[in-house]
Amino acid sequence: MMWTASATRRLGTAAAIVTLAILPLSGCLYAQIPAADPSAAPSPGTETDGTDAPEGGTPGTTLTFEEGLDLDPDTYIEWGDGFIADEQWETISPDDGNGGWTYGTADGTCTVRFWQGHMTDVPVVDGDDSASSDAILGVLLETPTADITPVATTGEFSYMAGGNGGVEMRQVSAVEGSRSWLMAARAFTQTGVGLYTIVDCMANDAEKIMDAVTDANAVVVTP
Repeated sequence: MMWTASATRRLGTAAAIVTLAILPLSGCLYAQIPAADPSAAPSPGTETDGTDAPEGGTPGTTLTFEEGLDLDPDTYIEWGDGFIADEQWETISPDDGNGGWTYGTADGTCTVRFWQGHMTDVPVVDGDDSASSDAILGVLLETPTADITPVATTGEFSYMAGGNGGVEMRQVSAVEGSRSWLMAARAFTQTGVGLYTIVDCMANDAEKIMDAVTDANAVVVTP
């Protein structure tokens, strides 16, 4: 799933696809987002509990929101595809040319959508990767960033190799009956690009599947 840095991806298009894929069962997703409760934040499959920023990381092994501000504007950032040869996952939708693709579990119970690209349609806050990550979630949920920030929690994507953790991101999740979903995003305001993933499960397995996502897929950063 290679992304060409010169190509402009429009988040609005991807968001419309994602929203249409989720809304038929849930109606208004924002109404399902639980109140902020850091103790209940989903674990992203790292040594941390997924609620606090990485601390004490060795330079070059983490990419916190603050560290993201030190990136060169021409830095190349993309998802590393860890599911492509995994028999437990199958391709539901290949790369759509707009920075998005979707995998599904072999048993058909969960899907995971990935997106990467330029944040053309996102009301980013220059110099604030955390708030801008919330803004990506806001676009996906058609909700003002100010309403996302109080209920989102900070977790980690993996950095350079699956299972490493280290890349701060923002996430929201909910359970509706037997169904669960979790969406997580990271904005890089210095480069103008962003990433997100959406886990959508027929059972209450979204947190477990997010663990698998971060164990196998990493954010790859190339100067």
